[in-house]
Amino acid sequence: MALLKQWQKIAYDETKDKGALQRFWANYFNLEKGVYEKLLDEPDTEVAGTVVELAEKYGLSVMEMTGFLDGINDSLVEPNPIEEMEEDTRVSLKFDKEKLYKNMVDAKADWLYELPQWEKIFDEETRKRLYLEQKKSGTIVKGPKVGRNDPCPCGSGKKYKQCCGKKHA
Repeated sequence: MALLKQWQKIAYDETKDKGALQRFWANYFNLEKGVYEKLLDEPDTEVAGTVVELAEKYGLSVMEMTGFLDGINDSLVEPNPIEEMEEDTRVSLKFDKEKLYKNMVDAKADWLYELPQWEKIFDEETRKRLYLEQKKSGTIVKGPKVGRNDPCPCGSGKKYKQCCGKKHA
């Protein structure tokens, strides 16, 4: 079975009691934070190796590293083949800094996007800009409503009620 499927079976096990699952995730988030601290200390250094090698490098189990790879995959310059990844699959942790920051904001992972290492990567203004860009990206902005007597937006020159706003019987 591919590593990702094994990880998902463990991490999203609905048969586990809530307390055990919460402890599992609290422990995982702490481990994840430790890996990000090391990665962000040297943001321009590409870290690569097999899943097992990276797990050993960061003091994680293969399953924890699989979870980490799953989480960071959308922020990488080139995504890893996580769907069919096995222990000896060669992977890279080369991340796009802006994408990673925004994805951490999107995940509401303040323990990650507030890491002090970000201060050396982006100034406060850039961090604020990226934060707001990410927050606004999920906001739907509706255009102005067309009134019955307004000119039709299709450009016909007719009133909306006499054109596209006509009720079809």
